[in-house]
Amino acid sequence: MFLPPLQTLILRLRRPLPKTLTRRARISPAMSVNLQTHAFAGNPLRSKLARPAGPCSPGSALETLKSLLAAGADEASSPGFKVLAFRKGRPLARSLEPVSDTPPRWRLGWVPPSKFNDSSVGDFVYLGPGSEGDADTVYWAIDVSSSPSGVGLGGGGDDGLCFVELRTLMVATDWADTHTMGELAIAGHARALLEWHNVSRFCGHCGASTVPIEAGRRKQCTNESCKKRIYPRVDPVVIMLVIDKANDRALLSRQSRFVPRMWSCLAGFIEPGESLEEAVRRETWEETGIEVGEVVYHSSQPWPVGPNSMPCQLMVGFFAYAKSFEIHVDKAELEDAKWHSREDVRNALTFAEYEKAQRTAAFKVNQMCKGVEKGQNFSTDFNVESGELAQMFIPGPFAIAHHLISSWVHEGAPDRFAGIPLNCAP
Repeated sequence: MFLPPLQTLILRLRRPLPKTLTRRARISPAMSVNLQTHAFAGNPLRSKLARPAGPCSPGSALETLKSLLAAGADEASSPGFKVLAFRKGRPLARSLEPVSDTPPRWRLGWVPPSKFNDSSVGDFVYLGPGSEGDADTVYWAIDVSSSPSGVGLGGGGDDGLCFVELRTLMVATDWADTHTMGELAIAGHARALLEWHNVSRFCGHCGASTVPIEAGRRKQCTNESCKKRIYPRVDPVVIMLVIDKANDRALLSRQSRFVPRMWSCLAGFIEPGESLEEAVRRETWEETGIEVGEVVYHSSQPWPVGPNSMPCQLMVGFFAYAKSFEIHVDKAELEDAKWHSREDVRNALTFAEYEKAQRTAAFKVNQMCKGVEKGQNFSTDFNVESGELAQMFIPGPFAIAHHLISSWVHEGAPDRFAGIPLNCAP
């Protein structure tokens, strides 16, 4: 077995997504939607850590926030602090009015800490300092689902603010707008941290209650004989496009929860004690009976819109080459799995009008923020197709599955990685 040098391996793992040929991503039947980063990646607040002793560091910022809350500070006294409120996993957002024929763009609804003077400092979670031009601002998140804090926020109407499902904002995001993509990443990071706080209220070692430390970035057991430190949870998931190279086709599957006619890649959680490549082979075999040989890394994506019990999944994408081809579907896991030719998958990409889905969701978020359509959930707007129903379509550009599939369809991405696989079959 030949293993690549460590430097080569690291460079392969850091390989970015293909860059766009033009400044803005374009949608057309003849090309895939290429992004600089996946949705929920590229968080601008995490691009540069604050100096440990600086005023924007977690410890210093927390002490300042504590003083502001104790003094009942008003908006004018805390210009360097901005807070993003969440209610039942939904971030506070606002919508900008559309310009010309472009759909409206959404922004996160940052508010001052004075909106939460009746909250404990332990309710706030540190997100990080601003980037260039905003380096003196510190950003926080808070969950007001079961708190009197932030009463009156997010009702839509005059203030233009509304709590919106993160999945809805994901679909409504213009993936060519780097600012909105950055805000989506911030919202995803904040939601993951807040949901982790909700599911880690007790120590898994001794059962005692836990308290936030390091401005909410960690938790610690309150039992003096335990004092276990608890770190934010990340659940790694492999997601793979299984390829029959000889017959130029790919294996796609359906789950019962999918909307009609949607097909996607296989995926599964990593088991303790196995490598990423081993997880790809095991999941493919368990769900479809297909044996996989060569496994090649593509990219990864944080996915903070899964179940609340798993605050942030990390989707690790691979191309996997099949060694056997007869499918035996595990009906407990999948509804169906089939081989699809490159031409069939290309047609599926043509039919699915992702730009139309984005525009529709953007206008609906705009209506929600005006108070016109309160309480509605538009996360089901993924199934947007042309007037003629396609036999199949695949997830939109917000999902890593889309980029695995479209890379194979339009660019033959696996061939660019051929030569030295990350891990060879025994």
